[in-house]
Amino acid sequence: MQTMPAHAAHHDDREIETLDDFDATVSARGTLTGFRVQAVDLTDRTRELLATDTAGAIFLGCPMRDDAAAKVRADGAMVFPPVPNLPFDPYRGLLYTPDELFAGLDKGYEGTLDARAYAWFQQTKADGDIFASMLRSIHDDAVSDALDELLRGARVVGVMGGHAMARGTEAYAGAARLGRELARSGLTVATGGGPGAMEAANLGAYAAPYDDEMLTEALQLLAKAPRFTPSITDWAAAAFEVRARRPQGGTSVGIPTWFYGHEPPNPFASHIAKYFANATREDGLLARSNAGVVFLPGAAGTVQEIFDNATPNYYESRGEPTPMVLVDRAHWTERLPTWPLLTALARERSMESRIALVDRIEEAPAALKRLGG
Repeated sequence: MQTMPAHAAHHDDREIETLDDFDATVSARGTLTGFRVQAVDLTDRTRELLATDTAGAIFLGCPMRDDAAAKVRADGAMVFPPVPNLPFDPYRGLLYTPDELFAGLDKGYEGTLDARAYAWFQQTKADGDIFASMLRSIHDDAVSDALDELLRGARVVGVMGGHAMARGTEAYAGAARLGRELARSGLTVATGGGPGAMEAANLGAYAAPYDDEMLTEALQLLAKAPRFTPSITDWAAAAFEVRARRPQGGTSVGIPTWFYGHEPPNPFASHIAKYFANATREDGLLARSNAGVVFLPGAAGTVQEIFDNATPNYYESRGEPTPMVLVDRAHWTERLPTWPLLTALARERSMESRIALVDRIEEAPAALKRLGG
C-alpha cells in the first residue's frame, strides 16, 4: 500500500506552517531568527512573540495583535500582513483538502471556497488589477512549495484523460480500477484533479485499501449523478456520500486549476494543489510524474499533455525519459492520430524504449512497469 511521505518530516526546516510547529520551535530553540512563518494564526501567541527574538524572521500572512506586530517589526522581521476579504489565503502553507474546498456544499456549491475563489478570479481578471495578479502568483507559488514538500521522495504516476468521461460508464470503472492498481503497487497517483477520467483515477486510489465490494458500491452511488452538469452540488454530494460510507480512503493528488473554474475539483484526491495559472499547473503535474504517465482517451487537452510530456523526454531536459503509456489504439491512431507522431519523434532516441500503446486499460500497469525498467 502506498503511503505519502509525512508532511512535517519533509518541509524545509526553516518553514513553520502550523501552530504546533510554531510552539515546538519557540520552546526548542528560543528564537525565531531566520524562520519563515507561513499563514499561522498568531493572535493567541502575543506573549511568545514579545518574549522571543524574531530578527530576520519572515511572517507571511500571519494574523497577530498590534503590539506583537509592532515588536517583531522593531526586531527587524519582515511582516506580510494577511489580505482582508479574499476567499483564499495566498500564503497558505499546505495543500487544499476536498473538505476545505467544498465546505458549505450542503447549502449549494455557489457558497463554497472553490466557487468563491473562481468568482474572485473571474472578477479580478476582467479588471486587470496588478494587486490581484500578484496575489494569484503568490498563491500559486505557495501551492507549488506545498506540493514539493508533500511529494518529496514519492514515486508519482500521472493519469491523464478527458473530463467528459461520465460516471456509470465502463470507461469510468476501468479508469478507477487503473488508479486502484497503481496505488496498490506503491505509486502515488496524480491527476489533473477534475471530473471524468481524472476523478475515476483518484477514486481508484481512494478505494485501494478496500475490497472489490467498496468500489462496486461507489460506482453505483456515483452513477446517480453522472456529470457535473447541470448540478455541481449533486455531483459533489454523491462523491462525499461515498467518502462518508468509507472514510479511510487511500491518498492521491489532484492538480486542478481555476482557469477552468467551471469544472470543479473532484473530492477523491486527498491533497489538492489548485492553481490560478493553468500553465504552472500543467507543467507542474507532468514534471512531478517521475514514475511515468498513463494517457487515457481524451480530446485537445490530453493531446496537449502528451506533447508537453514528450518534449522534455525528447530533449532529456529533466534527465532520463519517463514512461508514457497511451491507452486505446483506435483512439490514438485513428480518431486523434497522436501515436504515429509520437513514435516518429521518438525514433532512435532514448525515449523510444519508454513509450507504449495498449488496447485496454487493464494492460497499462504492466506496460508502465515494463517501460520503467
